[in-house]
Amino acid sequence: MYLKTLQKKVFSSRLSRQVQLSYSHGTSTKPLLSEHVSQRLRTITDQYPTNIALISHHQQIRMTYEQMNDKVDKLAKGLVALGLNKGDRIGIYAQNKAEWTLLQFAASRADLILVNVNPAFQQNELQYALKQVGIKTLVMTDKFKSSNYVQFVRDLIPQLDKATNPLDLGHIPEYPNLKNIVLIADHKEQGMINFEDLYELYDSNDDYQLQLREKEIDFESPTNIQFTSGTTGYPKGATLSHFGILNNAYNIGSFMRLTSKDKIIIPVPLYHCFGMVIGNLCALNYGAAMIYPSESFDAKAALECTTQYKATTLYGVPTMFIAMIEEYIKNKDKYDISHLRTGFISGSGVPEALMDKIRDVFNIQQMTQGYGQTECSPVVTQSEANDKHEKKSKTVGRATPHVEVKIVNPETGKIVPMGDAGEVCARGYLVMNGYWNDEKKTKDTIDERGWIKTGDLGQFDEDGFLKIIGRSKDMIIRGGENIYPKELEEYFMKHPNVYDIQVIGVNDEFMGEEVCAWIKFKQEDKTTVQDLLDYCQGQISHYKIPRYVRFVKEFPLTVTGKVKKNDMRHLTNELLRQPQNDIQEMKAKKKNTQK
Repeated sequence: MYLKTLQKKVFSSRLSRQVQLSYSHGTSTKPLLSEHVSQRLRTITDQYPTNIALISHHQQIRMTYEQMNDKVDKLAKGLVALGLNKGDRIGIYAQNKAEWTLLQFAASRADLILVNVNPAFQQNELQYALKQVGIKTLVMTDKFKSSNYVQFVRDLIPQLDKATNPLDLGHIPEYPNLKNIVLIADHKEQGMINFEDLYELYDSNDDYQLQLREKEIDFESPTNIQFTSGTTGYPKGATLSHFGILNNAYNIGSFMRLTSKDKIIIPVPLYHCFGMVIGNLCALNYGAAMIYPSESFDAKAALECTTQYKATTLYGVPTMFIAMIEEYIKNKDKYDISHLRTGFISGSGVPEALMDKIRDVFNIQQMTQGYGQTECSPVVTQSEANDKHEKKSKTVGRATPHVEVKIVNPETGKIVPMGDAGEVCARGYLVMNGYWNDEKKTKDTIDERGWIKTGDLGQFDEDGFLKIIGRSKDMIIRGGENIYPKELEEYFMKHPNVYDIQVIGVNDEFMGEEVCAWIKFKQEDKTTVQDLLDYCQGQISHYKIPRYVRFVKEFPLTVTGKVKKNDMRHLTNELLRQPQNDIQEMKAKKKNTQK
């Protein structure tokens, strides 16, 4: 009898000490918005008609919400007159301009699906985008940097040179869905209709058709397609709904404590979720102002706009903030950043030292950091404006409202104990509808219970804040030891002469992989390989110390400012095969610096 009682007590004790699992659910007293994007624009216009909605500084364009809504209405009627039907795909191939945003909202009002085409896409990538999602109308600028978009299109569609009716190009065998090209430019091009002409294209019947169509929009239906990374093949078209992107933007703004008085500097590209959702739709939800300093990122222009418009909110990826901070330190007398209150930073690993600089140099006390991906509309977790700085600098925040997050063992799919590392998964309103026309990849990414597998490695701390360790594909396995690049990057960023660093794994016959660091210094020729070895000695495990180091002036970047680690790995492996290269081995005699 005594033994049975003791067994019961032991069993009960074990139950009470049950391991807490890595699961978090963002709670909120506010319900999700049940509007579609166009409805939201009308709602906010009614509330804040005279608020500044949009400033495109480089174009010298400025609009109130009332003015913007009116232009969106006329443009949407023009799209109906162009022959675009409910659910048709309309592509936008352009840099940051007012026309980009007007088309974003007009496409929503006409119940079309906006397809974001990366301005960096070259001719073959544009061809893929046109075919993959069946774009019916392509809206584009004439050029961007060294890319001649008009020539790209003429090479792909020779029929343009003989087209007599730009409103309908007829049947094009290679692109059976494509019917017209709309050009954002002051000059005319054979076979193309100009963007400004769309405002005058409609008649009363188109007005009536638009009203009917807008009333029937389902807020859960797709409104946007964004192409995700093509590093493992061709890009996939993540299909996002009104419900997903509008609510995601609303929740992001709530964590920043946005109001109708805020003015947001948006130097990030509009074609990306950062610009279109975190930028445009965040501003829309709160009646705030969207400000585009330049057509592509320019640190000086961003700070000039911050000064001129007394901006309260600043966005950027880490490389952008590093450049803006550097520009500000060099020319403090030129800029007034005293009105900055909050902001949003996200991207490939935000170093703790950078968050410190944003607070100390820019004096942005309510900066927020977020984590997510395009397939999640895009933000999964975010720090709040008034979270402790330590949490904001060392983590990517907690699950945002109405979002579930869990950490699982990538091999078994089982939730790991709280504090253990694993793959980050998310579920909720924010999950994409799927990859366009690709059921297999959709099923590979979203399981039968609605969880999306991000491919990122992370862990929760004791307060439910998420720390991202890195991409599962970026993890380095050296002789059976798992090495996370982000950990090493954080460590080296504290070196007084390191301006920026990226750590990658490179091929090695004996170890499988070795660690390689690409480093940008604040002052060149001031730090040697031996200095770096001394800095590591006794501070980090021997197997984590980079075997190779490459001193560089720039990293290969995407148009959004993210570092192309795949390109770095490929180039480094190629260089290592060559007897003469600029890669140095960190094998100098180590000094004992421990005291």
